[in-house]
Amino acid sequence: MSNQGRNIETAFCRDCLDDIEKFQQNMLCPNCASPRIVSHSELNDLNIAHIDCDAFYASVEKRDDPRLNSKPLIIGGSTRGVVATCCYIARTYGVKSAMPMFKAKKLCPSAVVLPSNMKKYSAVSQEIRDIFNQLTPLVEPISIDEAFLDLSGTQKLHGMSGAKTLSKAAKRISDEIGITVSIGLSYNKFLAKVASNLDKPQGFSVIGKQQAKSLLAPLAIDKIWGVGSVLNKKMNRSGIRNIGQLQTMELKKLVKDYGAIGERLYYFSRGIDQRSICPDQKIKSISNEHTLEEDLSDYNMLKKILWPLCEKVSSRLKEKNISGKTITLKLKTKSFRTISRAISLTGSTQMAETLYENATRLLKEQCDGMEYRLIGIGVSKLVSDQNSDLPDLLDLTNNKSLKTEKTIDKIRNKYGADIINKGRKFT
Repeated sequence: MSNQGRNIETAFCRDCLDDIEKFQQNMLCPNCASPRIVSHSELNDLNIAHIDCDAFYASVEKRDDPRLNSKPLIIGGSTRGVVATCCYIARTYGVKSAMPMFKAKKLCPSAVVLPSNMKKYSAVSQEIRDIFNQLTPLVEPISIDEAFLDLSGTQKLHGMSGAKTLSKAAKRISDEIGITVSIGLSYNKFLAKVASNLDKPQGFSVIGKQQAKSLLAPLAIDKIWGVGSVLNKKMNRSGIRNIGQLQTMELKKLVKDYGAIGERLYYFSRGIDQRSICPDQKIKSISNEHTLEEDLSDYNMLKKILWPLCEKVSSRLKEKNISGKTITLKLKTKSFRTISRAISLTGSTQMAETLYENATRLLKEQCDGMEYRLIGIGVSKLVSDQNSDLPDLLDLTNNKSLKTEKTIDKIRNKYGADIINKGRKFT
């Protein structure tokens, strides 16, 4: 809930959507007695929203198994993997996303740990996106569980303000899909995303123009997109720790000290973000990776693990009717150093066989005794699949392999993904 702003405030109940004429701090809705009231002096003038699902993977699993509701739940890999996400109960123990699983289990030994089920999460994500698309054509998904929306000009269509439309959508998502979301509403993308994180879970926070700079000032600099751990430490060493300090610095100084991102630091710290919402944002890459149960250096064992990853990436490419020109092998050493090696094709591919042949060639060069804890495969420089995997007159063996894969795809499409597999999967 957001009760920011000290001018005449517009307020309404997030549950019954009734307007509240004389808003007072901590009041209940006069109509339904709900405490979930959103208020702000600029409420009806703001149309850029960021909607973020609350602990998405964990929420879906708890929805599907109510026995998990009162338990700390962690979604992620094995003991050697990392936390994909966790529920809010687990977070009270200090568990966080991207934390090594062994550390998460140490912090919360009573947690239930489940592997990620991306097929299920993707289906739920699409249901939510369908609701977004009914609100406005200007929807920009930025991950499986969050998106930007521009509700400008939709007031007549929905017969209510953008803020009320968002609240109504949040209730629909809760009632129809069974998970909750947090909403940030502002006048640009950066501030909308900042707002959505102010009051999770099930929050609705508003940042208006009048308060933007003062609200941003005490926040840590890593709240600005692009300020990762390396840049954050560098700026900390220079004594810069909060956004308010950036508000006092000149543009030339920030660009000189931090390069291209210095411009973003200058404008974002002042609440300025000129980026528009891009509903046609294209996928830049598709990848899949696997954290190994134990460190491996043997080429034959690693390439055996690589094949199902190639099949998964290939399947996603085929589902989206796209292909890629660059194949990237990702390896992570036992000391957590990441190694990436890429190869660019003359054409484009979506075939698992082509991904595997090129990736194993890259892998062999890296198998010099180094032990790895993670292996992954990715495809980038994506294009339409219209002219992908054209026959090679000089490589009849490869042509036969691709023909076999296409035949397998047809059988799987008709009878199911597990009806037939290549022998390589079992060797």
